Amino acid sequence: MTDKPSRNYVLHAKSKQFYWEGDGQLSIKTFRNGRAHYKTSKGFFAVEEGRYLLLNEGEYTISIEEDEEVESFCIFFKHGFAEKIFQSLKESTNRLLSDPYKDTASIGFFEKTYHTSHTLTSQLTTLKDGLTFLDRESIGYEEQFHQIMQTILLGQFDVRKEMDALHALRQSTREELYRRISTAHDYIRAFYDHPIRLDEIAQIACLSPNHLLRTYAQVYGKTPHQHISEYRIQRAKQLLAKLDFSMTDIAFEVGFSNPVSFSKMFKQHAGISPLSFRKKVILDKK
Repeated sequence: MTDKPSRNYVLHAKSKQFYWEGDGQLSIKTFRNGRAHYKTSKGFFAVEEGRYLLLNEGEYTISIEEDEEVESFCIFFKHGFAEKIFQSLKESTNRLLSDPYKDTASIGFFEKTYHTSHTLTSQLTTLKDGLTFLDRESIGYEEQFHQIMQTILLGQFDVRKEMDALHALRQSTREELYRRISTAHDYIRAFYDHPIRLDEIAQIACLSPNHLLRTYAQVYGKTPHQHISEYRIQRAKQLLAKLDFSMTDIAFEVGFSNPVSFSKMFKQHAGISPLSFRKKVILDKK
């Protein structure tokens, strides 16, 4: 990017159909009532309610194609903002007092989707509610960005714990492996409702299929196939609760070529047939 972003700001909007491509600053993306798809030089990402996407500065595209309005709430951070807060977290009080404005090294965040913690959800809600009355130049408005960034940075320490589970001696090797496995995981999250081949995921992650399987299990404790099945079941349960979706509709929606295959897979994982599950949901609502 030629012009470094000099302010923090929020984009809050609703849309059924949306497409944009270009340069963006360090940001987190959150959505309600649907999914948004992103593409960067690092990979493909789908962001749904309950998760957020953390993107570094750089080029990306976003697309939304839903039947109902999707609410987006995205936070953009000015250049160097994360580094200053990271410095305050890791430096001693004496060092901060003696040189509070020293230059800091650039942070390269793990670019992936994350579970939205209770703390971050609360902070985002507070910021969203405050947009109607907070002056964009006020201390109260700027404080919100500091609190949110601190939560994001603390979350990166948890990522480091996941990364350390990898069986590699050098930290730089563990970091690179973790980035590649995260790319594979987000690809699965984005396209679990499509037919996906193992070699396709391996190619996206720039790993051999065998290396992908071994390393993926080290990080997530599951295989790519198990994750695909898990996400399909979760989505199927959501759709089964909506009576306007037929079994055939749901089968196609979660990536199956026919309802028979879908029914067998659902019963294997859920213990009951899709129809029995729907009847149970209806009874529970009464």
